[in-house]
Amino acid sequence: MRGRSPIRFVATASVLAMAGLSAAGCSSLALKDITGSTSATASAPAPQSDADWRRAVEIYGERHRANPKDPNVALQYGLALRATGQRAQSVAVLEQAAITHSENRALLAAYGRALVDNGSYQQGFDTLTRAHTPDNPDWHILSVQGTALDRLGRHEDARRYYANALKIKPDEPSVLSNLGMSYVLSKQLPQAEDALRRAQTVAKDDARVRQNLALVVGLQGRMAEAETIITAGLPPDEAAESVSSLKEMLRGSPEQPRSRRAEAGPASRT
Repeated sequence: MRGRSPIRFVATASVLAMAGLSAAGCSSLALKDITGSTSATASAPAPQSDADWRRAVEIYGERHRANPKDPNVALQYGLALRATGQRAQSVAVLEQAAITHSENRALLAAYGRALVDNGSYQQGFDTLTRAHTPDNPDWHILSVQGTALDRLGRHEDARRYYANALKIKPDEPSVLSNLGMSYVLSKQLPQAEDALRRAQTVAKDDARVRQNLALVVGLQGRMAEAETIITAGLPPDEAAESVSSLKEMLRGSPEQPRSRRAEAGPASRT
């Protein structure tokens, strides 16, 4: 499909760093970062172009300055700031709004997500806890709470949150992708592959899911298969760039990782 940018593996680089992994380390099942796809998370903005989001920052910024106490304007401004990579500013705007409107769960959800994005994982987790209730949980929020726990190194706890999110929204690919990357963090590659293949079954065209699956397959030494996954549907020039990015991501040693095909076994797609 033309017009799509090749995958550049920016987020997954930090995954490898967090897990202390390199391609060579795969012979001992060493692993990586966090967390995969969070496109459908608490207060995640609807997909728009970069230009649309920059325009939204201007529009809602002006409205927010004119009426800083309006919770809806603050929410939209904070989301637009986050979408354009202005994470600290997003936290600042949403924090003030959440203080003023402490019972507004949409604001709390957006604020908690902004905190997690900005590296304040425990504070973000705690804020998100206030954004929904045990008797009426939100699967988006549960998934983001899982990513916060993974960042804190609490992988088993994180997976309980993903499991609860999947009870509400079965086979949701964004949650399955986060679950897969959680397994990567604890160096459980076969389980990571299983979760990511389940996600790909549901979301065949999701570039982030495909990126994460290719990375996990490559980490197990199955480079030909990883290249097939990462190039699916791409024109030749973009496919070549994506393969180059994948190899760069996996390159950590002159030693080539041994194939773990036999150990991993076939991944379930159910």
